[in-house]
Amino acid sequence: MNATDRTPEASRARLEPVGLRPWWVASGVLAVVVAGIAGLVLGPAQIGAWDVVVELADRLPFVDTDSGLGERQRAIIWEIRLPRVVLGLLVGAMLATAGGAYQGVFRNPLADPYLLGVAAGAGFGATVAIVSGIGDGIGIIDPIPMMAFAGALVAVVLTYLIGATGGRLDPVTSLVLAGVAVASFFTAIQTFVQQRHSETIRQVYFFVLGQLRTAGWDEVTLLAPYTGVCLFVILAVRRRMDALGVGDEEAGALGLDVRKLRLVTVVAASLGTAAAVSVSGLIGFVGIIVPHTIRLLFGSSYRVILPLTVLFGGAFLVAADLVARLALEPAEMPIGVVTAFLGAPFFVLILRTTRRSR
Repeated sequence: MNATDRTPEASRARLEPVGLRPWWVASGVLAVVVAGIAGLVLGPAQIGAWDVVVELADRLPFVDTDSGLGERQRAIIWEIRLPRVVLGLLVGAMLATAGGAYQGVFRNPLADPYLLGVAAGAGFGATVAIVSGIGDGIGIIDPIPMMAFAGALVAVVLTYLIGATGGRLDPVTSLVLAGVAVASFFTAIQTFVQQRHSETIRQVYFFVLGQLRTAGWDEVTLLAPYTGVCLFVILAVRRRMDALGVGDEEAGALGLDVRKLRLVTVVAASLGTAAAVSVSGLIGFVGIIVPHTIRLLFGSSYRVILPLTVLFGGAFLVAADLVARLALEPAEMPIGVVTAFLGAPFFVLILRTTRRSR
């Protein structure tokens, strides 16, 4: 970049507004609807797609229809499948958006809650709550997401501090290596804690592998407030993230408070990730697969990426959960296995793409 490119005028020229086209949003909504209907229809108890649509429509105001479903089928839809689908939409949207937000504020295409150690820190906090037996609160005051948030916040602070002392390493390499170190550290402590409390190892095991099993709406009620607030904050600052792409000095010359933007985004993404992990376990790679797919299909502006990751992230996780439920039917595969199976080759693709772009 030459001296002319560093001027505020040149930076503004590189930050021309990129509109969020209606058909892009429509495609995301369609993905959510298709994934949601599939999640409600497919399963051991077969229920017709039209019957599901009619049953859902019957709950709308001023609509009176009869789906013809029995009480057992209605209970399956409203108490088992629909809460699970909604939970998948919330968790997927939060993890994908948090990954995209980290990539924006750290200017690191490999950053996501899992690689930065946030998920491992949140997992450790939630594990402590599980083994200590204090995770029996009601609603949003349940200690599990609170302790998960504390662990996530400590993890991201450690990652950022360690990455800033990377010596001669470039910032991207320093950040990734710091995230690996912090994640390994918290994973080791988590393993030690669960070995000391073997009576809870099965519960912790399912937590570590990730799952969306839910009996009713308790988990959705617990997660929804955190997700709503955190997504609102991240989307509110998305327009400023594009300015970080020109560098901290240039962004500051444009009037952007870079430190404040990073702090607000990291806190919101950490809290949202902590809450999501507390109810779903450690589901990896969602924060890499979805934002990068959006980037490849719709462009590199975070004004576009972040709103679309909310939609496609939710649809992706619901679809992954569907695979986890049906692949080994009647048994159920941990959803973290499915996302890791998809994410590992995708991660290699991102590495190769990043190397060629330099």
